[in-house]
Amino acid sequence: MLEECIEGLAIKNGGIYFDGTVGGGGHSYEILKRSSPDGRLVATDLDDDAICAATRRLADFGDRFKIYKSDYKDFEQVLKTENIDYLDGALLDFGVSSYQLDCEERGFSYMKPDAPLDMRMDKSSPLTAAQLLNEYPQNEITKILKIYGEEKFATQIAANIVKARTRRPLKTCGELVDIIEHSIPAKFKLNGPCSRKSFQAIRIAVNGELDGLYDCVLALTRRLRKGGRIAILTFHSLEDRIVKQAFKLLECDCICDKSLPVCVCGKVKEVEIITKKPITACVAETAVNSRSKCAKLRIAEKII
Repeated sequence: MLEECIEGLAIKNGGIYFDGTVGGGGHSYEILKRSSPDGRLVATDLDDDAICAATRRLADFGDRFKIYKSDYKDFEQVLKTENIDYLDGALLDFGVSSYQLDCEERGFSYMKPDAPLDMRMDKSSPLTAAQLLNEYPQNEITKILKIYGEEKFATQIAANIVKARTRRPLKTCGELVDIIEHSIPAKFKLNGPCSRKSFQAIRIAVNGELDGLYDCVLALTRRLRKGGRIAILTFHSLEDRIVKQAFKLLECDCICDKSLPVCVCGKVKEVEIITKKPITACVAETAVNSRSKCAKLRIAEKII
């Protein structure tokens, strides 16, 4: 959904933009291109491979961009380092990149049985999927699968994970897939592989993807200039719900208890939500990129 994201940002010449999840640099490239000749971009990512790829892709823009190895949730420090007070636009593109899914050694995909159970966005991070599955207590694994994967068979899957690891430590994605498949009744397997939800849940837990997300969306939006826009692309309902709730708060004019006769909170409406309903991928894109089927784009514009 490259074009939808870029159009949603309403990029202007000379603007200052933040790409919190630079990935391969596709969005950043278009932001720099459309903010020419002197627009600036500051970007972050935790993946060294992504940073290298994006740096190469954006090289023609010279010193108009800077990429930091950092969690986008730490954007305040990045902006401080760059002496940036306010932004003209911000973009967050959540989820796993195509490169990460396709790279077997990263262990993100249930379609690659020989891949190691890794799933780290940042390869220097100490916690891997293997460590989580082999060391966490059964009740904690159940909780992760239920909350982050909305997996109805979380209890059985967690029990079978613990049972399997008593024989030998889990090491590969294929081993985990086998456990999941054997934990789910046959009548629930009619729509193909059943591992997506569990892999999503474990990846979210390994990377702490939802930790502080709500507060980050609020804070990042509040760093926009009047008329600046934030575009956020999510890939599962948990992320989308958090973004929706944050935008709703920012759009509110007064959050006092309705029983009070007058407003005492001082809250004013901060944004106009551009997407009353999230934008989804068009038929043409889903036909060539199946991963876009679950994508949802929400956009808000700062009004104060």
